[in-house]
Amino acid sequence: MERKFILSCGSTIDLPYSWCESRDIPVIFYTYEIDGIEHVDDMGRDPAALPAFYDSIRAGKLPHTSQINVERYIEFFDGLLKQGDVLHLAFGSGLSGSVRNAQAAAQEVASRYPDRVIRVVDTLAASSGQGMLVDYAADMRDAGKSLDEVCSWVEENKLRLNHQFFCTDLSHFRRSGRVSGSAAMLGALLGICPIMHLNCEGKIIAYGKVRGKQNAIRETVRVMQERADNGAQYDGKCFICNSNCVDIAERLREVILATFPNVKDVRICDIGTIIGSHSGIGTVAVFFLGKSRAEFIGDT
Repeated sequence: MERKFILSCGSTIDLPYSWCESRDIPVIFYTYEIDGIEHVDDMGRDPAALPAFYDSIRAGKLPHTSQINVERYIEFFDGLLKQGDVLHLAFGSGLSGSVRNAQAAAQEVASRYPDRVIRVVDTLAASSGQGMLVDYAADMRDAGKSLDEVCSWVEENKLRLNHQFFCTDLSHFRRSGRVSGSAAMLGALLGICPIMHLNCEGKIIAYGKVRGKQNAIRETVRVMQERADNGAQYDGKCFICNSNCVDIAERLREVILATFPNVKDVRICDIGTIIGSHSGIGTVAVFFLGKSRAEFIGDT
């Protein structure tokens, strides 16, 4: 079937680049710096790159990321609009201002191609949660849905994409300003795992804590039971991502598969260099469709 439009995204989706190639999804790559040297977000193209990145964090290095500027977006979108209409699902504005640059670039490039359509969606999502929205959008595109239909579905459902996660080391969250210093200190206490989610503005909220990784897994699954579509009968997509702690991610997957019999598969993904620059090592997140994040009782 001939595809009706081009679906694109940024490298922050934390899915392998090989997946993007297989789904015919162009990607604009973020960059990060370590010791003043700029690196391109690899997305698994070089198998050695991500382990080296986490080794550098373990050694005490502090990576820094930056937004994609308007000029780079203009170049990216210009190449796509030459081929057809474009729907770009951007990294959420709650964690980066890059989407505003994408929107400005889209407006500029659209004037060059009056017969084309370009839409930029602020997904209010991050990591493999953003990737899951792209995955749903790719399914709909391949099923023959129009750009408007897919764009409308994403806008209507993006706040139903729940991001539940925990971490044993919040030093990078604290340094990047993603959570308060007091919340970060909880992670320094022996065996304490803060429980977090993204709120309706796409911002990180630390709203609870448990003792030990196994209890963090149990609490995360309990919240998923409470919030997922149809509770324990949930049968939608489910992704897990992790920052250099795949053993914990695999334990979480086992509990999810045992708790949700209609979930046929749980995809485990690596947190890449851009999100990992802020999360550090030891973060595990699960993503699923369910109640709107605007209805999250734990938020204040």
